[in-house]
Amino acid sequence: MNQKVKRLTYLTIFVALEILFSVVPFLGYIPLGFINATTLHIPVILSSLILGYKEGAFLGFVFGFSSLLKNTFEPNATSFLFSPFFSLGETSGNFLSLVIVFVPRIFLGLWPHFVMVHLKNKYRGLIACFSATFLHTLLVMGLAYLFFAKSYALALGVGADMLVYAILGVVFTSGLAESVIAAIICPLIYRVFEKRRILL
Repeated sequence: MNQKVKRLTYLTIFVALEILFSVVPFLGYIPLGFINATTLHIPVILSSLILGYKEGAFLGFVFGFSSLLKNTFEPNATSFLFSPFFSLGETSGNFLSLVIVFVPRIFLGLWPHFVMVHLKNKYRGLIACFSATFLHTLLVMGLAYLFFAKSYALALGVGADMLVYAILGVVFTSGLAESVIAAIICPLIYRVFEKRRILL
């Protein structure tokens, strides 16, 4: 199998996994009591590590697109953050919703590759996977605060002065859990590819 065919095969598998995770609740979302951790970031990170930053960015786009569809057709009170097509009362999404739904996810696909290339120590895989996931969460929540602070506080039922604490709560609960999951699972899978000499 030549390199181009192999790359396309791997990419197709990662896209299929991303779609599968997004449509099967207990694959895409893991209940952790009062929060849910997602696994949708895992195929994105793996594609970045194994295939490269271009493929990682593409998987990030797929992640973002699946999130856009979910928040458009299966909305909740905060779906305006991720879909310009959703509105609730006087609150509605707009072009900035597309920035939130796509930019952090594409970043998620870029970051691990560059960490692996430029960081030279035995923990680089763990650092790449943990930092990519945690920074992705910070980007999503930071952009949500920057673009929709008033509407977001209203949707959460908290005062504007308490929104920062609510966001930090998300970052250090589900965001931290997702980062730990990525730091455990992704380096293990990457090592399997590395040992079997099937990295591209």
